Amino acid sequence: MKFTKTLIKGKLIKRYKRFFADIKLDKEIVTAHCPNTGSMKGLLDEGNEVFISKNNDPKRKLKYTLEIIKVKKNLVGVNTHFANKIAYHGLSKNLIKEVSNTNSIKPEVFFNKETRFDFLVKKNEQKIFVEVKNVTLFRDEKIAEFPDAVTSRGSKHLKALIEAIKKGYKSYLLFLVQIQGVENFKIAKDIDEEYFKNFVLAKKAGVNFIAYRCKINSKEIKIEKRIKIID
Repeated sequence: MKFTKTLIKGKLIKRYKRFFADIKLDKEIVTAHCPNTGSMKGLLDEGNEVFISKNNDPKRKLKYTLEIIKVKKNLVGVNTHFANKIAYHGLSKNLIKEVSNTNSIKPEVFFNKETRFDFLVKKNEQKIFVEVKNVTLFRDEKIAEFPDAVTSRGSKHLKALIEAIKKGYKSYLLFLVQIQGVENFKIAKDIDEEYFKNFVLAKKAGVNFIAYRCKINSKEIKIEKRIKIID
């Protein structure tokens, strides 16, 4: 996924009310839209280098959007709206080896009245659900983690992926790691023990878990390589 315009470098002052971030540019302070409703744990230290995009659409209240934060020398993509675009690009370009050479890819497909998965992929006669989780947490320089806060929605998706298997679908959960340089991934059991329990149950039931790290720079974010899921 390429950025349509060159990103602007600045320094983070603070994020507040979930959707706002004050950014110091060379000669001014601007307020940017923060397209991430999560906790953004570990990313929000004052003075962190950030990259923001600018949009001159007169209908927009905020002209800037927070896109990337630099933490511990690692670039982190924080725009959760891009996660599915990055995943779709990866699926369509065969960058995700486990779900490659597919016949069709449909985004945002309802499994039942309560649950919608990010993608329904067809490969030959097999129907495959792919759910994407955006990952931005790393407390160790080489290990990405999910979730960064308690996620009842995440647990609901795990249970639904198990139900999908029972109905003949193949189920994948893709942890999309928007963190440059990490080599491993794990579930943050200490943050959400219930999610970890459901992760274990889903794994036993046959849900396929994969983690892919992204290549991140000020021009594009795209899937780069698979990383190992560790205990």
